[in-house]
Amino acid sequence: MSVFREDIVALLPHLRAFARSLTSGNSALADDLVQDTMVNALQAQAQFQEGTNLKAWMFTILRNRFHSVISRKHVTAEVEQDETIENHWWQPAYQESAIELDAFRRAFRHLSATHREVLVLATVHELPYEKIAEICGCEVGTVKSRVARARSILKKMVLEGELPVDASKVPVRRIEPKVDIAVPSEARRLAVAQAVQEDLARRTGRPIH
Repeated sequence: MSVFREDIVALLPHLRAFARSLTSGNSALADDLVQDTMVNALQAQAQFQEGTNLKAWMFTILRNRFHSVISRKHVTAEVEQDETIENHWWQPAYQESAIELDAFRRAFRHLSATHREVLVLATVHELPYEKIAEICGCEVGTVKSRVARARSILKKMVLEGELPVDASKVPVRRIEPKVDIAVPSEARRLAVAQAVQEDLARRTGRPIH
């Protein structure tokens, strides 16, 4: 195995983590993206400049492949529950409830793909903003803005109670059958009949039988 091949194989865990942060909770799609990235990298080996950041180069290939796939298949880019991201971002103390971890998972999934990718590259893979800008094809200032925005959104959702409601966990209110009060019950009929008879007895002076 060549040195270049060994180097990119060593990056597989990082590639899988990044791919899972981009895909729609579809492990198979994430694996396909990683495989395509490996093939494309080997085919484009001559284009890689020795001494530059191989991880950033591989991430660029993977990201480009991802956007190519979703533009063709109209794949919705929502993240799955990736333990790599969870462990890096949210490590509650033992006494804290597991609800907090679940809240972070849900909040992260609600971030846009644009915000997730820069957040993962900056915090999980610890790439400098300049490299992230190269990978995403944007300005450094844009990367900083997206990272700050992503952190702000997470803070609001997790810490300030602005997490979107999970419809599947909302209790369904039981709807009682509507009673038509215009239709008197049997007891009401009897009471009405008795009142009519009593009124008639008072007017005529005849006793009720």
